[in-house]
Amino acid sequence: MYLDHAAATPCDKLVLEAMQPFFSDHFFNPSSPYAPAVAVRRQYDEAKHKIAMTIGAKPNDCIVTAGATESINLAMTAAADGHILTSAIEHHAVLAAVKRYAHTIIEPTPKGSVDLKKLEDSIKSGTKLITIALANNELGTIQPLGKIVEIVKHERDRRRQNGNATPLWLHCDASQGFGQIDCNLARLEVDLLTLNSGKIYGPKQVGLLWRRASVPLNALIVGGGQELGLRSGTENVAGVVGFSVAIDRAERHRKTESKRLMELRSVIENGLQQAFPDMQITGDRKRRLPGALHVSFPGLDAERLVFRLESRQVFVATGSACAANKGSASHVLQALGLDDQYISGSMRITLGKLNDLSSVQKALSIIIEEVNSEYQRVSK
Repeated sequence: MYLDHAAATPCDKLVLEAMQPFFSDHFFNPSSPYAPAVAVRRQYDEAKHKIAMTIGAKPNDCIVTAGATESINLAMTAAADGHILTSAIEHHAVLAAVKRYAHTIIEPTPKGSVDLKKLEDSIKSGTKLITIALANNELGTIQPLGKIVEIVKHERDRRRQNGNATPLWLHCDASQGFGQIDCNLARLEVDLLTLNSGKIYGPKQVGLLWRRASVPLNALIVGGGQELGLRSGTENVAGVVGFSVAIDRAERHRKTESKRLMELRSVIENGLQQAFPDMQITGDRKRRLPGALHVSFPGLDAERLVFRLESRQVFVATGSACAANKGSASHVLQALGLDDQYISGSMRITLGKLNDLSSVQKALSIIIEEVNSEYQRVSK
């Protein structure tokens, strides 16, 4: 019973089928001049075009990378000689990347949203980039991106009036949320967008950075000049073909899948609330991803609970996979100012294609049993 889709998703069978020929029969380097290689180049370009069209972009504004972390790092180069503004609840990939530049990290609201007043007040005359995720990877809280866009527009107007030629761009990491939220660029109105194939049932280590044509970037990986000279290296044809199938399926099934996940989440949420009235649900309960549920059982050791659940084939997380691997307390929950008893007892449940009503009900029953068992143990 897999309840950790925010950490990783399995490759869709149709994705694997589309990728398979490029590992064997169509193995050619797309930069080679002979006919079979030219055919591979055409298929690569078609796949990239399909990805771009899905988000309302032009292929020439899209850079294929080896995952969201690389895309984020590349996006940060837009402000290499300026100031970057972000929030304390961003993914580790963002927080680590911005620390290489002049930056400001603002604290969030208690519900895990960007504090808009703090954001606006923290913009400096030399701020060139604001980077905010579409949805928080631990809480599932959907960020008020539309209001952030308005703040950016207002600041641009103010700079023009004051003769300040410093540009201001908005980057959004949509690794969490695509397939559950509308990510068409015309609606988002951002300047840079990061996507992650491995979060939408595509291959891992394949990502995308879309950037508005006017945004200058500095290559992190140089060599043969692939991807508009911004990401050198022989193209990952199989990965991009798989990504194109995954992103198309994610968008086409977005509305029905979101509704299904919301219904499954309600089963777990209501069941846990009835069993444990003192349980805390963290984050914004109105503005969150359909498949996301973050709960805290005060007084329990969530890491111990996770291992107990694993022994019964229920897989959940205590936070982001990156933080769990380091064995450190969640920086997101610390930023929210939660008491230690809630932080130590926190658990993240994220639903997806591997879940149905039967498996969710079974998982709920096991979680209730194990939480009760842990409360009995600590009360002795």
